[in-house]
Amino acid sequence: MLGSIPTVTRWLLILNVGIFLLGMVGIEPLLINWFALWPLDGPFAPWQLVSYSFLHGSYLHLFFNMFGIYMFGSEIERHIGARRFLEVYFTSVVIAAVAQLIVTSYIFPSPYPTLGASGGLFGVLLAFGLLFPQRRIMLLIPPIPMKAWVFVTLYGLLELGLGFSRAQTGVAHFAHLGGMLGGFLALRNLQRRRF
Repeated sequence: MLGSIPTVTRWLLILNVGIFLLGMVGIEPLLINWFALWPLDGPFAPWQLVSYSFLHGSYLHLFFNMFGIYMFGSEIERHIGARRFLEVYFTSVVIAAVAQLIVTSYIFPSPYPTLGASGGLFGVLLAFGLLFPQRRIMLLIPPIPMKAWVFVTLYGLLELGLGFSRAQTGVAHFAHLGGMLGGFLALRNLQRRRF
């Protein structure tokens, strides 16, 4: 099964699951302290702009992020290649981190760290919507088919609304939006270079 998944997508899945399992052997507090994305007035370090994306708070958090990376990342990696997919993914991760730092340090201050691959996933999702806008996506709940560009647009608007309403605490909505911006910028940069 893993052999049929493109290389970068496969390694993202392996590393995320492996690090999650590593945290279960008692070093999770150490991983969180050193590698989660902390606000600027907390124990922030530059490597956290990337390292936070390999940490997850629960099985469900890990599952949904890895499922999304598998579903959308595999398709994009096959379409644009491994190196370019890496560029889209990690640009999304870093811009998601910057967006989250701005929000948690200045707009809606929070003492809590951010973790998870959602920023990268949202960048991949945005790239999927741009590359395959007419592709049909079937929602799970409710089971409604819709075009990829519609799904991505609605999801982005939902994240924007939830972020400003602050109705759903504990979810990094602005990191998700930053990831979408990162995916957009990375893909536009690749298209200018004619990938």
